[in-house]
Amino acid sequence: MDDEAKHRTDTRAAIIEAAAALLGESGPGAVTTRGVAQRAGVQAPAIYRLFGDKDGLMDAVAEHVMAAFVARKAARAASAAAANTDPLDDLRTSWREQIEFGLTHPAVFRLLSDPERAPGSPAARAGREILQARVHRLAAAGLLRVPEPLAVDLIHAAGVGTVQILLATPPERRDPAMGEAMMDAVFARILPDAPSAATDSTRVLAVALRAVAPDLETLSVPERHLLIEWLDRIAVPR
Repeated sequence: MDDEAKHRTDTRAAIIEAAAALLGESGPGAVTTRGVAQRAGVQAPAIYRLFGDKDGLMDAVAEHVMAAFVARKAARAASAAAANTDPLDDLRTSWREQIEFGLTHPAVFRLLSDPERAPGSPAARAGREILQARVHRLAAAGLLRVPEPLAVDLIHAAGVGTVQILLATPPERRDPAMGEAMMDAVFARILPDAPSAATDSTRVLAVALRAVAPDLETLSVPERHLLIEWLDRIAVPR
């Protein structure tokens, strides 16, 4: 990297760090061009050159904060998988961390939960992939009674909705048990009952086998595809 490119990269990083600090300390209103420039030790025009406008800067800041959070989650998920910890406990911990992150970083959460922005966010996509991996561990352990994609969608929707409701409620009126109540409601939908009904047991087995079917090398590729198709039919709730 030449000196000019390094200077540009360093300047961009300094601006993002300054804006992220202001956002965390005082909210979106504190993230002004002048305030960010002063904190980062740069001239205001540098912000426009690097980010185009304030919206561009806010997008970069949200991505930066979210990426750091997702990196920590990825490390914990990898550690949990390597240690073969209880996949349900792992998912519960992840849920609580996600709710806490949304409440602690409301501006970032609102930006990245926007349907117009989320699909273009590498950090948001990475976060969903981590959730998919955690749900896959549940399925492989025989602890899931709905197809993996449906479980991922339900958990994601419930988590986003919970944070949105809590953020829309004055802090003094927020129910601290709401996150746990919503988590239990979602888990009641995606986890098998105990004891399971016969139909429920069949779905659990189908979902578990579906989780490992792509890796069954004793079957040919066409046979695996056919097996997956059959298992998907069995696993879908009716």
